[in-house]
Amino acid sequence: MPNHIDLHTHSTASDGVYAPGELVRHAKDGGLRVLALTDHDTTDGLDEAAQAAAKLDIDFIPGIEINTDVSGGEVHVLGYFMEYQRPAFQEKIKVLRDARERRGQRMVELLNEHGINVAWERVRAIAEGAVGRPHVAKALLEAGYVQTIGEAFDRYIGTGRFAYVPRYRMTPEDAVRLIASANGLPVLAHPIDLPGLDELRNWLPSLCAAGMVGLETYYGPYTAANEQALLALANKYRLIPTGGTDFHGPGIHPTPLGGRFVPHEAVERLKAEAARRRGLTPPAFELPPPVEEK
Repeated sequence: MPNHIDLHTHSTASDGVYAPGELVRHAKDGGLRVLALTDHDTTDGLDEAAQAAAKLDIDFIPGIEINTDVSGGEVHVLGYFMEYQRPAFQEKIKVLRDARERRGQRMVELLNEHGINVAWERVRAIAEGAVGRPHVAKALLEAGYVQTIGEAFDRYIGTGRFAYVPRYRMTPEDAVRLIASANGLPVLAHPIDLPGLDELRNWLPSLCAAGMVGLETYYGPYTAANEQALLALANKYRLIPTGGTDFHGPGIHPTPLGGRFVPHEAVERLKAEAARRRGLTPPAFELPPPVEEK
């Protein structure tokens, strides 16, 4: 079945390979008709992507992906159709980006302390935009300390490794509220990667109470059984089943750009909810205080 929709992609504004406009051109070449750009903790690529999409007749959806920490790993929350120009929203995501910057610097410091000579200036150059762990991993690969990006995580910067630094402390519920504070539509990303289906069932009531409206159901490598289980949960909690590839660039994730079927109904339901919220006064939200890592 042909796919014309991808609601989960990344550009060089965070940790993707392609610049926002270039990503849109690849989407057009691949036959996509609807594309969302969901960079980590930043909206910096949205204007460029929207302009490119308008020229190429692609239906563009502005998005973001907020990273949060839970016991044992990370949970990501996607946001769609945010009124991202709102100053209050930009101030809050700048806090998250600044924390990413400090985190990356500390990882490089720890690597250097252990004799792994990677320069922070090189990591920043690789990133171009917001710094993330993949940029540190690429610097390690470039310097010859690892043979693959995965090895960099496994040996040095993954959870529990000596150069791992926890991110800014934010709960999934906080991320949902942050997106909603800009009239955005919060959607739980790749929901069975962590915590798994059993724990997900326990989390959904609090996430829905916080304002979550969707569940990423048609995701990259998920099996038909995964999809059916998530569809059942989406129906139970009246959530919009969305989907996408989590595309960062060739070879980074197993699913190519546009390589996962997403029903057009997902886009229609997102648009309807976004239209309903347009012009409303969004709920207020304050970020939790930062916890400086030693």
